Formats: sequence, structure tokens, C-alpha cells
Amino acid sequence: MQPFASRAALSAAAALAAFSMLMVPAAHAAGGAFPDKPLRLVVPFSPGGGTDLIARAVGIGMAQELGQPVVVDNKPGGGTIIGTDNVAKAAPDGYTLVIATFAHAVNPSLQPKLPYDTDKAFAPVVMLGRSPNVLVVRTESPYKTVQDVIQAARAQPGKISYASQGPGTSAHLAGELFKSLTRTDLTHIPYKGAGPAITDLLGGQVDLMFATASAVGNLLESGKLRALGVTTAQRSTSADLARVPTIAESGVPGYVAESWYGLFVPAGTPAPVIARLNAAATHAVKSDAFRKRAESEGLTIAPGTPEDFARYVRAEEGRWSKVVKDAHISLN
Repeated sequence: MQPFASRAALSAAAALAAFSMLMVPAAHAAGGAFPDKPLRLVVPFSPGGGTDLIARAVGIGMAQELGQPVVVDNKPGGGTIIGTDNVAKAAPDGYTLVIATFAHAVNPSLQPKLPYDTDKAFAPVVMLGRSPNVLVVRTESPYKTVQDVIQAARAQPGKISYASQGPGTSAHLAGELFKSLTRTDLTHIPYKGAGPAITDLLGGQVDLMFATASAVGNLLESGKLRALGVTTAQRSTSADLARVPTIAESGVPGYVAESWYGLFVPAGTPAPVIARLNAAATHAVKSDAFRKRAESEGLTIAPGTPEDFARYVRAEEGRWSKVVKDAHISLN
């Protein structure tokens, strides 16, 4: 049985509903008929992970700008394919979006039989931001440095495991690239989202994780996890990660793997609608509330035009296609 809501909670809910209703006419005046109903933002991961947290923060800001609720819909599984396919088949009217990640650009190389054509099924809206992945272990782990992991992996091939939020995600490919460049054998354990992966990492069921900074920021700050290295070419500018060395400078030359977040809608969505969504998302990520959260989690805010985002994703597709091929990475 659900507990009864307090009188204060009911009053707050009523006030919020009234505020939302008041905002709708303003949205109509500014942008015409769109939007005149709630929007759905599909997150192709389970609740609680970094992508989910970013989506919810962006959704709040977009709702304030658009005057309509932005409802987060978690559809995990298939290395983001289940949720992404749901959006590919949605009406191209701007009311259904997907928050895409690194996996969006990599899945075409890993999954030759996708249920959609990545380059034709979607229209880019905006890049939200980029961030490093962080090689983390629980605080009780014997591994204190990247070199500790490499030495242990070479001494015990296949014995050390690393978690990811799903096949083909940045955490997975960051691990595969690490294996390839260090010539080690780590065992990949995929999960349906960062939340359950981190839970098992904390519980000792897995040894490592190349987690997104947004997913583990609070756990690093609280001391429940320890960061061994960041996956970007330069050290993070985040205060929490600034002292953490890059994996490249820790003895793995050439190692670079970047996470990113962006919004897509189904192909065929009208350009004026995409422009409205781009403006709302840009406003959301530039807000003080979002900036504060982003900076604490190592996220570099990087909005731009839909065309800017399209160019970035195409470059990522080309770069990781080569990595996947050269490292003989397969999900089969």
C-alpha cells in the first residue's frame, strides 16, 4: 500500500501543476503549436546511472523552457539498442527523443544487423556534453594504480573482471581498448545500466569499472570508490578528478576514450521543431543548476547546432570502427 501524501506535499504538487499550466501559453506564443503535450525522453539504460542522471537534469530544464513535462522513459537492454530502436520507430513529431551516448556511434561496428540504420533513422538535435570515463575500484581493492591492474592481469589472465553498463557502451569499449593496448586479458561483465554495475562493483562481485564520471562522482567524493585513471587525453578539469592521472600517462601510450551525451529525434522531424528542441536543451545545460552538477562530475558542457553534433558523431563512428576492427572486438 502506498503511504498517504502529506498535506505539504500535496500543496507543493498542486503549485507545481499550476505553474506548469501557466507556462504552456508562453511556450505557444514563443514557438507556435509545438509543444502542446508532454514529451518523452527515452534513456536506453536502467535508472540510477550517469546517463539517466544527465537525462533527468536536462529534462527538468527543457520542461521549464518548453512549458510541457519531459517524461523520462528508461528502456535498457541490448547495448542501448532496445531504447534507441523504440525512438527510431516513433512518430517524427518532436515528442519522442533519445539521449544517445558513445554506444550510438559504436553499435554500427559491433552490430552488423541493427534493427535500424543509424545514419538514416535519426536526426541530431544537440550535443549536451563530453566527459572522461574513470577507471575505478572499490576502496578495499589491492589495486592502487593503473600499473597494479596491468601487472595483476598479466599474472592472472582472465581472472580480473570489469563491469560495464552494457555491451558496446563507452565502459565496455574503454575496457577492450585497455586490453588491446596493454596486451592483457580482462573478463567483461555487462549489465543493463551503470546503476547495477556499480552496485556489484561496490559489493565485490566485479573488480574494476571504466565508469562515466557522472555515474561515480558522488561515490568518489564519499570515498566508497577510488579512481586510478581517466580515459581522456588530458587530465580532467574537474576539481574532484584533477589529480587523477590519465591512463596514457600511467604507462599506456595512445590510450583515449571519451564519453558523450546528446539528443536525437526520429528522422523526418520538422526542422523548426528540432530548432525549438535545440534551443530548449541548450538553455537547460547552460543553467546554473546544470552547470554546477556538470562541473562536479567532470562533464564539459558542449552544446552547438544539430550540424555540429552530426559531424562529431560521424567522426566518432569512423574512429571507433577502426578500433573495433583492429582489436577484433565482437559481441557475437
